[in-house]
Amino acid sequence: MARFTPKVVTANALVEGDVVYLTADNRWSRRHQEAEYLDDEAHAQLRLLYAMGQGKIVVGAYLADAKPGPNGPEPAHFREVFRTRGPSNYFLGKQAELI
Repeated sequence: MARFTPKVVTANALVEGDVVYLTADNRWSRRHQEAEYLDDEAHAQLRLLYAMGQGKIVVGAYLADAKPGPNGPEPAHFREVFRTRGPSNYFLGKQAELI
């Protein structure tokens, strides 16, 4: 049997389209570090079902691989690292703060 890889629940905000993460207190955060770190497969599936029921707030919810970090969960795959950076246009989203 394969060992479970820890996850976070991620989706896109329905109105803004921003990448968001489900927190332990059922909020949607734009910060990956605030996501609930899920190291139990059954609990992860329950949290995903909860997220999929939030269709008026988010779309495209899925479980993304994560690893523990000093400030909370960190992405474990390049695709997820890229998603944390926001749109590639510096005048929009998370990257606008870099200017």
